[in-house]
Amino acid sequence: MEIREYIAKSGVCPYAKWFDDLDSMAAAKVAVAVSRMEAGNLSNIKWFSGIGEYKINWGPGYRIYLAKDGDQLIILFGGGVKKSQKKDIEKAKLLFQEYKQRKGD
Repeated sequence: MEIREYIAKSGVCPYAKWFDDLDSMAAAKVAVAVSRMEAGNLSNIKWFSGIGEYKINWGPGYRIYLAKDGDQLIILFGGGVKKSQKKDIEKAKLLFQEYKQRKGD
C-alpha cells in the first residue's frame, strides 16, 4: 500500500500537525501502525462513511483517520484519541469530502 498525508486547501497537513504534537512513545506506536498499513495489514481499521479509523489499543486509545483511494493508496487525514473520537471523525469526513472534490470524484 502507498500511504500519503492529505494536504488541505489551506496548505496545512492535518495528519502531520497531529503527529508532530505526540510524545515520542505515542509517535512510535503510530509509526508502527502506519508501517503495518503500508504492508497491507488493515485488520485494525473500522470503516464507515468512506472513512477508516485505525485503533491503537495503547494509552488514551489513539486513532488514525484515513480513506482508501483505489486498491493501493491510503490517504491519512489526522488522528486523535478515544475521548475526542466523535469530533475527529467529523473532521476526517469533511477532509475526505474536500479531497474528493479537489480530485474531481
